[in-house]
Amino acid sequence: MAYDFQRDESGDLQGYANSDWVGNLDDSKSTSGYVFSFGSDVFSWNSKKQDVVAQSTAKIEYILVASAGNQVIWYRRVLYDVGQLHDELIVIWVDNKSAIAIAKNHV
Repeated sequence: MAYDFQRDESGDLQGYANSDWVGNLDDSKSTSGYVFSFGSDVFSWNSKKQDVVAQSTAKIEYILVASAGNQVIWYRRVLYDVGQLHDELIVIWVDNKSAIAIAKNHV
């Protein structure tokens, strides 16, 4: 499948997160990662093997999004500290419908 990436001049802070489920057949752990950008400019990324063995793709994606969410909180604080108040929501794009549903559930 080919993707057509377009340059984004908006300057919005966005995150993208994804993981593989049971990517390592030796210990059944997943590898996950996220990347953050301002518009089209990537400034931060992380990729690591998870510390836990997840029983589903939803769980491993949710763990990843929670980690990326912690990073977003830190970025907002840094922006505030340097005088760049960032009031808009910061979107983290995830491609797992179950993980999105878990994140939206306020129970």
